[in-house]
Amino acid sequence: DELAVGRDMSRRMFVPFHDDGIISQFEGYEGLEELDWDTYRAKYGNIQRLDRILRAEGKDPNRYKVTKQADTLMLFFLFRDEELREIFERLGYGYGLDTVPRNVAYYDRRTSHGSTLSFVTHAGVLAAINPESSWERFLVALRSDAQDVQGGTTKEGIHLGVMAGTLDLVQRSYAGAYISDGILCFDPRLPGRLDSLSFSMQFRQTPIEVTLTHDQLTLALRAEGGSRSVKAAVRDDVRKLSVGDRTVFELSRNHATTAPPRRLRPSAPE
Repeated sequence: DELAVGRDMSRRMFVPFHDDGIISQFEGYEGLEELDWDTYRAKYGNIQRLDRILRAEGKDPNRYKVTKQADTLMLFFLFRDEELREIFERLGYGYGLDTVPRNVAYYDRRTSHGSTLSFVTHAGVLAAINPESSWERFLVALRSDAQDVQGGTTKEGIHLGVMAGTLDLVQRSYAGAYISDGILCFDPRLPGRLDSLSFSMQFRQTPIEVTLTHDQLTLALRAEGGSRSVKAAVRDDVRKLSVGDRTVFELSRNHATTAPPRRLRPSAPE
């Protein structure tokens, strides 16, 4: 019964829009005032906590199209483009090729990033749109605690959510790992500033070593701790792998080479 109610609710959800295809952060968002961001940047420099700045001036932040951290863009961070397209069409809303880039550009101009988690989200959604900008946001999130980018918060404690978020970016946004119909899929988007990356992951209790360059994705199933075979794919190229197997997906030519199993030496991300 609960599943039936959930399915029914998922087909009745209301999504507000404004400005020809822009998803509203909330209903009535289009009625808020625009803020002169350039003036505030020139006056205060760092305006990440713009909400506090406005209150100090006697203004209510809720009057303006000001977002402290990624909000609407979390849609594009949590769901893949194909998933969102299916959801929106099921609800009766249009979802075009420009939906993601237009919404990302719109909210990127109106977000102050008052939380470092916001940089994680923006880096993720920009990975497929603007890899260079994604990399810059990734570095801010990566250094946020070590360099105390908010000026005094590190002494109160490190942000484990941001730390985990940067790892998630590497695995899910840059390597493009996701699961579909029981298959471990990859849609790599390696930024130009990163020559290669290598990391370990576990899928269905099977340890996998992942090595990615701009031309190749290599998967090696380690023998220790795992015994299940798994299916892995890059785009439409689906392969079944057993423990000890190693396979190479050729990304540039969209075909594969195979080689006998061998032990990999993982390299640290640059």
